[in-house]
Amino acid sequence: MKGVKRTLAFFVIVTFAFSSVAFALNQPVYPIKGKHKCGNVTPRQAYEMLKKDPKHTFLVDVRTRYEYQDIGHPVGAYNIPWMFYTTKVGKKGYKKVLNKNFCRDLRARFNPRTDTLLLLCRSAKRTIAAATAAVNCGFRPDKVFNVLGGFEGDKVKDKNSPFYGQRMVGGWRLEGLPWTYKMDPKLMYQPDLAK
Repeated sequence: MKGVKRTLAFFVIVTFAFSSVAFALNQPVYPIKGKHKCGNVTPRQAYEMLKKDPKHTFLVDVRTRYEYQDIGHPVGAYNIPWMFYTTKVGKKGYKKVLNKNFCRDLRARFNPRTDTLLLLCRSAKRTIAAATAAVNCGFRPDKVFNVLGGFEGDKVKDKNSPFYGQRMVGGWRLEGLPWTYKMDPKLMYQPDLAK
C-alpha cells in the first residue's frame, strides 16, 4: 500500500511540475506542426496504445541512427530512419538525405493491413512527412499516428526564460515515459545488420 501511495504521489508531482513549466513558458505543449494523412497522439496516449495492443501496435522512431543511439529512444521503439546523415557539410552541420527505402523498410517490419504505427522523431516535425509516406505506401490512415512532441519535445521560445532555446516543452522523455540507450539488434535499423 505504501508503494502505491508513493507511486501515485510521484506521478501527481511530475504531472504538476510538467504542466507548471508549460504554463509558465506560455506556449502550447503539443502544437500540430503541419498537415498529414493520419492522426496525432500525445506521448502518453501513444504509450497507452502500445500497452493496450502490443501485438499490433508499434512505436517507430524515424530519427537518424545517431539520434536513436546517442540521444536515447523509447523502450521498444523500432528505428527506421526517415533521413540519413551524409558526409557533406552544410550551413548547420552535416547534410541529410531522405531514406529512399523508407516504405520498403516499413513494409518489411510491419503489416499494412493489421498494424498500427506510432511514428516519433525529435519534436514531431519529420514525422509529418514520414506519416504521409507510410499512408502512401499502404498503411491505413486510421492506423498511422504522429506522436506529438516527439522524443525530446520543443524548445522554450520565451527569451526571458532561463530555459530559452532548450528542449523542455513536451515530448516522450520529459513526460517520464520509459526510454533507454540500450541498443537491441531486433529493434535497430535492420539493413545495417544485414551488411
